[in-house]
Amino acid sequence: MAYIKSYKDLTVWQKSMDVVELVFDITKTFPSSELYGLVSQMKRAAVSVPSNIAEGFGRNSQKEYAQFYLIA
Repeated sequence: MAYIKSYKDLTVWQKSMDVVELVFDITKTFPSSELYGLVSQMKRAAVSVPSNIAEGFGRNSQKEYAQFYLIA
């Protein structure tokens, strides 16, 4: 098994970043009236997944690591 140096090496992080890009592209087509409602919420939700994976990767204990992955 290869040693993982960074959260960026994790397949799940890479795929979650693909989802972020997809959500940002899709929400560009939404009406401007949704800019501060649904669009904002969808973007924040999408960004939270890779953010929590990265945060968990930097933790020192397995328990903290797992907690952030569960949140993601």
